[in-house]
Amino acid sequence: MFSMRKSAEMPARDEALPGRGDPIPTAETHFLNGAPLKGPYPAGAEKAMFGLGCFWGAEKRFWDIPGVYVTAVGYAAGYTPNPTYREVCTGQTGHNEVVLVVYDPKQVSYEQLLKVFWESHNPTHGMRQGNDVGTQYRSGIYVFSGAQRDAAEAARAAYQAELSKRGIGEITTEILDAPEFYFAEDYHQQYLAKNPDGYCGLGGTGVSCPVGTGVVAD
Repeated sequence: MFSMRKSAEMPARDEALPGRGDPIPTAETHFLNGAPLKGPYPAGAEKAMFGLGCFWGAEKRFWDIPGVYVTAVGYAAGYTPNPTYREVCTGQTGHNEVVLVVYDPKQVSYEQLLKVFWESHNPTHGMRQGNDVGTQYRSGIYVFSGAQRDAAEAARAAYQAELSKRGIGEITTEILDAPEFYFAEDYHQQYLAKNPDGYCGLGGTGVSCPVGTGVVAD
């Protein structure tokens, strides 16, 4: 399966695979908590979207956080509409493997989610995480508001300062307005809950990110 993942350069838009007009089938509910993957979500819930390597392990980092209502994996920040996993793995769609996090901001702050994001992978690796190489493994934060962008950029600067102290290198994380999110196939959703011994290639830097340590206000 992993031999398909080979491209480490973004394709040009006019070179991307054509995709399809209809969404690919996926699960209706979260495997662990039964919440609807596509909503409706509770009133007051907010969304976050992150790319930090293989989305199997990335999703697991978020689904047990108190205040997180539901998580889902999918494809974003590319060109091909409604791509399949096999298409994304060719590197010809431009998509990243991402996790969508729907959360209650009264229970968990966006900064706390950012802390998990930064500490769960190595954001200096460009188009790879560990042995996983390809455009779909790039580090990315996809923001739904100006406040999220400000928080993401501030956290990036703070984490860069900590990494630089240890000579780890420059962060390559892209911070973009949230693009369209395409839900991945059913078997990818909550994969490591269904397959506890399944593959996870994520590994952090071992450096703590100095954000998200405060208490969420009522």
